[in-house]
Amino acid sequence: MPIKSYLAHPHENQKETLVAELSSLANCEVIPAENKDVLILVTDTKDKTEEANLKDQLDTIKSLKLLAMVSGFNSPKN
Repeated sequence: MPIKSYLAHPHENQKETLVAELSSLANCEVIPAENKDVLILVTDTKDKTEEANLKDQLDTIKSLKLLAMVSGFNSPKN
């Protein structure tokens, strides 16, 4: 299951809108910074297909200025 973390930067004055939009997506956890206009986004998807669908959804969010992955890994199946 791919788990990835990102720094999400909103367009100017759209931080709260971005929090709401990202929070509405399945498989996403959003943590807003308290002193900056940046969010931490953690995604947890079950497979590459679900990950691709989530990426497509993220690409449509207009309040999102920049999304930078800071970490990603795929847990091996045992």
